[in-house]
Amino acid sequence: MSGQIKTKTSPIVKPAETAYPLHQPLKERWSSRAFSGEPVNPEIIGSLLEAARWTPSSMNAQPWRFVVATKDEPKNYNRLFASLSEKNQQWAGKAPVLILAVAKTEMDGGYGPKSYAEYDTGQAVAHLTIQATTLGLNLHQMGGFSKEQVRESLELPDDYQPMTIVAIGYPGEPGELPPTFQARERSPRSRRALADIAYAGEWSRSIEHYLAKDSAKWNREE
Repeated sequence: MSGQIKTKTSPIVKPAETAYPLHQPLKERWSSRAFSGEPVNPEIIGSLLEAARWTPSSMNAQPWRFVVATKDEPKNYNRLFASLSEKNQQWAGKAPVLILAVAKTEMDGGYGPKSYAEYDTGQAVAHLTIQATTLGLNLHQMGGFSKEQVRESLELPDDYQPMTIVAIGYPGEPGELPPTFQARERSPRSRRALADIAYAGEWSRSIEHYLAKDSAKWNREE
C-alpha cells in the first residue's frame, strides 16, 4: 500500500480531553472543514470502504451503501456537491472526495428489523471515520444536503435512504476558509460530561457512582 500522501500543511490538532484513557484515533478525530485539495489515492479510499464493510449489523444484513465521487470525475463529484446546502458548499468544495452514505431500509427477502438499517449505516460511517483518522485524513459528515436531489440525480431505488454526505481529504489551511468557519476551526472541542449521558443501572443514578466504586475496587486489588 502506498501509504499516506505527504502534505506541507500542519493540521490543527485538537485531541479530546478525556476523563479515561482512549484509543488514539478516537481521541484525535474531529470534524475539520479545512482541506488541502490533494487527491486521495484510490487504494486509501478502498481502505476506508473496507473499514465500513466489516462493521457489525443486525442479522448481518449490511444495509449500508456508498456512492464515491472524486474530483477526477467532475460530473459525478458535482452531482453530490450540488445537493449540499449553500453553507456547506462554502467549504466542502476543496475536499477531493465526497461520499454519500445510503441505508437500505428493506431487508433482502422481506425479513429483518429494517428499523436498524439507519443505525447500522451510522456505525459503518463511524468505522470509516476512524480509519480515515489513522491515515491522516480530514473527514466531515454533513446532514445539510437535499435528499430529494440526490435521490433523483442518482436514481436511487425507493428502499434506499440517503443518510449523509462525507467530505474527505488531507488537512488544509484554516486561513483559506471563510471567516466564520475559521473561528470554528480553531475553537476548542467540547462534549457533555459522562454523568450527563450515562447511568448506573437506573435512570436516576449517575454512572459516576459506579465508576467511583469500580475504581476503588480495582485499586484495592492492585
